[in-house]
Parts: sequence; structure tokens; C-alpha cells
Amino acid sequence: MDDLLLRRVRPGLGGELADVRVNDGRVTAITEPGAPGFAARVVDGHGGTLLPGLVDAHVHVVQWATFRRRIPLDAARSAAEAIELLLAHLLATPAPQSELVVGAGFRDGLWPDLPHKDLLQRALPGRAVALFSADLHTLWLSPAALKLIGRDHPTGVLLEADCMSATAQLPTASIDTQDAWVAEALAAAAARGVTQIVDYEYADTVADWTRRGTPSTRVACVIAKHLLDQTIERGHRTGDVLPDADGRLTVGPFKLFVDGSLNTRTAYCHDPYPGSESPGLLELPPAELLPLMRRAFDHGLLPAVHAIGDHANTIALDAFEEIGCPGRVEHAQLLAPADIPRFAALGLVASVQPAHQPDDRDVADRHWHGRTSRAFSYRSLLESGARLEFGSDAPVAPLDPWDGIASAVARTDDDRPPWHPEQSIPFADALASSSGGRRGVAVGDVADLMVTATDPSALSPSDLRNLPVTATILDGHVTHQI
Repeated sequence: MDDLLLRRVRPGLGGELADVRVNDGRVTAITEPGAPGFAARVVDGHGGTLLPGLVDAHVHVVQWATFRRRIPLDAARSAAEAIELLLAHLLATPAPQSELVVGAGFRDGLWPDLPHKDLLQRALPGRAVALFSADLHTLWLSPAALKLIGRDHPTGVLLEADCMSATAQLPTASIDTQDAWVAEALAAAAARGVTQIVDYEYADTVADWTRRGTPSTRVACVIAKHLLDQTIERGHRTGDVLPDADGRLTVGPFKLFVDGSLNTRTAYCHDPYPGSESPGLLELPPAELLPLMRRAFDHGLLPAVHAIGDHANTIALDAFEEIGCPGRVEHAQLLAPADIPRFAALGLVASVQPAHQPDDRDVADRHWHGRTSRAFSYRSLLESGARLEFGSDAPVAPLDPWDGIASAVARTDDDRPPWHPEQSIPFADALASSSGGRRGVAVGDVADLMVTATDPSALSPSDLRNLPVTATILDGHVTHQI
């Protein structure tokens, strides 16, 4: 029998000091502080705030765990500067000549020059180099890296499907090493109050998580497009609890891509990109999207449809309406005004990543010029009645919900004024969107909880991003404590 007593905590925002008892994974009592009673384990909250555990609704777990070990290129303002950062890192931390050099995080949407394989060849002759964009939709390879995977390409800059297939061909760490990295990444997430993630890795997530054993967070295992038939054969349905992991693993939604991304200029829009006749890339036209969604739904799998551009979102919403099924739209970054109320009307989740907004404000101003009033439009969605669920899309942004919460409230993450502040949302709504919709702690709740050092509702955005989490509890078990 699990028995946990949380002493001197303040349940909920603005809560009064109390003791909270947990038994068998549920909150069973909230009493005056200091009330008598024995528990197998006692955690002293030191007057901190007790809140629901946080949920990151969109993570690429292996990529995030690996990204934490890649050469960071997010500060690069040009292709030339990306190479300078790469060389500086290799000078400080030399690697064997035969080892694949991997960097990540570059954003080329505003670069004055173009990435090219020849630049990498001149800087690192004969070295195999693979550089990933921040949005994971572009892969920049050196000639040696292209040769390594048996490819030829005129520029070495691979986009969308080519990027993803080439990524799968690159050398990776052993399974045991990757699993160790994943465990470390989840421990770091627990230290930020995370008790659940939704894993969108483009792999057999069910098999991978089953192999890893009992995780330190709840995990929803998303089904990739190429695994639909196999998943149906297994009899898996969205929400099914998978065996042998203490109930922490479930089958997630079925993922489909309608378009690409903003930074790669492949998000599919109603209007062409400036200086181009292209409106972006339509990955799945309706004639292909609808049968896949219908087949999945007929077998109990709820669709999660990636849509970033406004035309892609229209297509996704039209498909949900035609099929009449619930599900999720992932990202929903640019929306036609008429589409905003459709999320609530169709009962769909708007699965959004608020940390992308400050990261993408400049590239949006350039490539979505004149349309940014309806980009990352969280307040409009919220006021229309839509359900918002926040994620990070790690490694596109760090697996830290506090970063997303602060971005949703402040609409900036630096010294610049807020970007479209009319689309900011109240802190309590942002917190609920990162907590699976939970807005407090009550008797009978599942004991997925966290204790913060102070009440976060009065903090500045910068303080929110650095808020200490003193304890995290999953199903009544302590997964993090300081």
C-alpha cells in the first residue's frame, strides 16, 4: 500500500497551508498543517505550492535525448556563422576524425547566405557532418555524410521527407546508450514538474517504451503513419494501457503530416511566400489524408494531424469535419479567421507549442508578413472555446513546460516588447493547458503532482522560466525531490 504525506504545502494557486495525504496513487485527504498521522514516506514542502503535475503534449523523446549531446547552433545568424560555431566547438572538444560530427538547432529562415555541402567540405575536408535545423525539417550534410548513407545531392540540404529518411539512415548510438540518454532526459523533465509526455518519435514507440520498462513519467506512445497496419494488427487503440509498466504507458494518437514548417518555408499557406510563387508543401492532399484518418478512426485510433500553415489547417479541419471524429491538430500556427472557431465546434484539441512563438517571431514577420495577427493565436482559440494543450516539440524547444507557459503569458522571451500581446493568455489558463486541463488539487485526484518553491501566479516571465520545482510525484511516488 502506497502511503505518502506532503507536509506544509499550499494546494492550488493562492492556497492555504495544509498537509496532503496520498494513498494508492490518489489524494485522500487535505487537512490542517501538523495534523497527527503516520505515513511510510513524508515530504516536507516548506510552504511551497502544490499543483497538478505538468504534461508535455508533444515530444520527440529520442531526438531530445540525443539533441542534449549535439553541438548547439541556435545562435548562428548565417551559414558561415554556423560553421564557425561548429569549428569552435570541435577545437575545444576534439572528436575522432572517423566520428560523425552532429550539430543541431540552426534556423536558416533569416540567413543572408545559403547552407551548402561545399561549405562543410571546405571547413572540414573529408569529415562526415550532419547538421539539423531547429524545426527538424532540414538536414544539412557534408559530401562525406552523403556518401556515408549512399546518397548524392546537389546541395546537401535535404528537406521534409528526404530529411527524415536520411536521418533514419545516419549512424546512431546503440539502443542501450539511447535508452540511458532517454532515462536521463526524463529525470531532467521530472525536475521541472513533468509527470506525463506524449512521444511523437517517428518510430515504433510502443515497442521502444515497452522495452525500456517502467518510465519515470506517464508516456502516450504516438503511432507513426507507416505503422498503421501493424498497430491495427496488434489491436491497439488510442488510450489503451500497455502491460508491464505499472499503467504508465498508453497508446497515443495516430500522427499524420499535412504540411512542413515555417522556417523551412514548407508550411502550406493560402498565400505564397514573399518573393516566391510557392505557398509551401502539401504533404498529404485530402484524397490521401481522408482515407488514412478514416481507417485509423474505424480501428479506434484518434488522428493527430500536423498542420502549420493556414491552408494546411483548413484542410485538416475539413477532414475532421467530413469524418466526424475527435482528434488533435498539432501546431496550428497560422489560422484563417474563419477556422479559429471550428476547433471548438468540432471538439478538437489545439495542440500548440508556445515557446515556438518567440523563437519564430522574426521569421514569421518576414515570411507571413501581413498575417501575423492570426499566428500563434492562443487567446483567440481560448476565447472561442477551444481546448488548448501545450507541448514543447522537443528538441525544437526544450522539454520544459515553464518555458512554454511563460511564452504564452508574455509573448516574448527576451528584452523586446511582446509580439502581438493581444494573443497572450492568463497565467491560470496557461498552467491548465500544461496540466492536462487540471486547475487545482482536490481529494480524489490522481496523485500526479508537483511542489513549486513559491506560488508561480505572481512571478515574472523570467522567474517562471527559472522557478524551482522542489518535488514531483507520479502516481503517489516521488520522482524528484530537492
